[in-house]
Amino acid sequence: MRVGLFITEPKGPAALGKLRDRIARGADDGFSSAWISNIFGLDALTALAVAGSAVPGIELGTAVVPSYPRHPAALAQQALTVNAALDGRLALGIGLSHRIVIEDMYGYGFDRPARHMREYLSVLLPLVRGERADFDGETLRAHVQLSTPGAGDMPVLIAALAPRMLSLAGEKADGTVLWMTGPKTVAGHVAPAVTEAARAAGRPAPRIVCALPVCVTDDAEAARTRAGEVFAGYGDLPSYRAMLDREGAAGPADVAIVGNEDEVAAQLAALAEAGVTDFVAAEYVRDDDRTRRFLKTLL
Repeated sequence: MRVGLFITEPKGPAALGKLRDRIARGADDGFSSAWISNIFGLDALTALAVAGSAVPGIELGTAVVPSYPRHPAALAQQALTVNAALDGRLALGIGLSHRIVIEDMYGYGFDRPARHMREYLSVLLPLVRGERADFDGETLRAHVQLSTPGAGDMPVLIAALAPRMLSLAGEKADGTVLWMTGPKTVAGHVAPAVTEAARAAGRPAPRIVCALPVCVTDDAEAARTRAGEVFAGYGDLPSYRAMLDREGAAGPADVAIVGNEDEVAAQLAALAEAGVTDFVAAEYVRDDDRTRRFLKTLL
């Protein structure tokens, strides 16, 4: 199981410089990857092109870019450009986002999201692989070929939790990116579905990228309380709530990786046993040198 970092989005006018420094520290520490979200701050792809091009050797991923606001051909062109700027180190994570964002904020319809994602991939994937996209669907059309450099070597992962999305992650994409999903759910729900879909489609074994909050501490109760405060909103979003319920977790604090070194090591071993190929550590306690020191021992 590879170990990467979830980079907290920097704020303020020097945000891109801070992002570069955080990626550089992760690369210097030996982490295999660094991932950033795409919510309402920095545009993840643009930020990675600017900050990540100055830091060689580490895979850089988006977790995740929402699909609805961007036509798949436009996203393919942007992602390929970023991949060229990063010398082929981009992992493109995309996702549906949430109804409250897509409908209430952006004004798009959110009906039949799995159909939308299947059609989206029908355009996006040929283009990022250097092929022509000719597709007429219910929600999307495209007849285009790109000449953007960087095609052919960029993994595309989708945020997949529901059964139809997991099937797409294995059948069409290169795997899935998870958040707020614990080891029981990975082992009993995610890994079997995405792996079987890949096998049935004759595709390579999929990546299962699992991001979770992590804190190495002797005061696990306080650390879980803090995780509950920092990540409270995720427990109210339906897709994450469904995964927490499947795990038997009351809220985000219950899936945080928390405890002393031995306890955290055991929890990470359970994720690896469940089928996680890439663990992405979301460090959430300020100036937490102990957690970083421990994570470095795993590399």
